[in-house]
Amino acid sequence: MSLFKKTWTAVEADRWTVHDLLACLFGVLAFVLVTLGVAGSLLLQTWGFVALGLAVLFTWLTFKVIDPKLRALSQSFEKKQAGFLDSVERHNRWEG
Repeated sequence: MSLFKKTWTAVEADRWTVHDLLACLFGVLAFVLVTLGVAGSLLLQTWGFVALGLAVLFTWLTFKVIDPKLRALSQSFEKKQAGFLDSVERHNRWEG
């Protein structure tokens, strides 16, 4: 199982996996590092700039890990939504 799995089905993407856990962890780390990095950078401390760099890395990792799952779920939702809108349109026109 690859950390950066490229293809997901909607059913697979809907299940919780280690990818979700890692995305949560990376997201929290990014948030904390941004907070600390901004404080340190405003004080012109080297560790603040390092923390901001790490925050960028963890933000990138968050999106890289979770984006394929979100895209699969979004495509599935778009298909369901198109069918629903078609059904509503037929109902509004009294077509059954």
